[in-house]
Amino acid sequence: MGAYSKDMLTALVVGGLLAVLPFMLGNDYYVTVLILCAINGLIVVGLNLLLGYAGQISLGHAAFFGLAAYTSSIMTSTLEMPMGVGIAAGIALPALVALLIGIPTLKLTGNYLAMATLGFGIIVYIFFNETISLTGGPSGFEGLIPRLSLFGYEFESDLSYYYLATCVLVLGVMLAVGVVHSKTGRALKAIHTSEKAAQCMGVDVARHKLFTFVLSAIYAAAAGVLYAHYLTFIAPSSFGFMFSVELIVMVVLGGMGSLWGSVAGAYFLTMLPEFLRAFEDIEIILFGAILVACMMFMPQGFAGGLKALVRVLRAAGKSRQAAGTAEEKVAEDG
Repeated sequence: MGAYSKDMLTALVVGGLLAVLPFMLGNDYYVTVLILCAINGLIVVGLNLLLGYAGQISLGHAAFFGLAAYTSSIMTSTLEMPMGVGIAAGIALPALVALLIGIPTLKLTGNYLAMATLGFGIIVYIFFNETISLTGGPSGFEGLIPRLSLFGYEFESDLSYYYLATCVLVLGVMLAVGVVHSKTGRALKAIHTSEKAAQCMGVDVARHKLFTFVLSAIYAAAAGVLYAHYLTFIAPSSFGFMFSVELIVMVVLGGMGSLWGSVAGAYFLTMLPEFLRAFEDIEIILFGAILVACMMFMPQGFAGGLKALVRVLRAAGKSRQAAGTAEEKVAEDG
């Protein structure tokens, strides 16, 4: 079985496990947490394509997330447009913005690219805060954001919304798997290794970087639409610089260049604060300590740590097999 088939099979298996997960929880509140995990996981999968595969850093992905949330909310609430129009606009606008800013920005590299995307994120955040008549300003969007509905079906219950968000996440991972194992994916890996070497091999570096940047923005936009129509309330504080940093940490903690590793990182960092609420006085200290411990003992992220564990178990198994063979041979000689 090839790597592509294995990744697709993994996506289906993980999707099946996520489908039964709500029934294993005793508290309906955790379904809400899992919905937010799936939404964050969707953003991080797109960001990992940009960071882990193309080697391009973005500190402004929260801006695409917020643009989609506000656009869809304004279209369906303030302008009273159909839900389909709101969803389409919510995804199209961030993609167009990513295209327009990506053309000049992606000519930069390293710290300069990080600063450019950081500046974009700050500009969008200020826009959300200052355009009170449109976005509601710091107090949050004032319109009544409707629940998401598709083909006449409204996702009213948290359980139905969970399955929607999880299906979108799994489909997003499957799309990313297709990209990674395509000619584009091989070009991205070459760009990550060395842009100059990739150019010498005939790779159109600018086009591939722009494609990945726009695609990652579309992932964030899809997550923004899901977020806005689930909570039915949005405010600029959810789309600030710190959230962009959290997304980067999710990618690194899960494992750059590993799609399911980044999903694991998103689930872990989204759920961790919920489990630490019992330690109210030292919550932030424990949060930091756990992150430091994870990076110390798993510098390649969850995906790298799992691969290392598999290698150790395989080596141990071969050693036991070799020892057993040696004992059998001694017994036969004796």
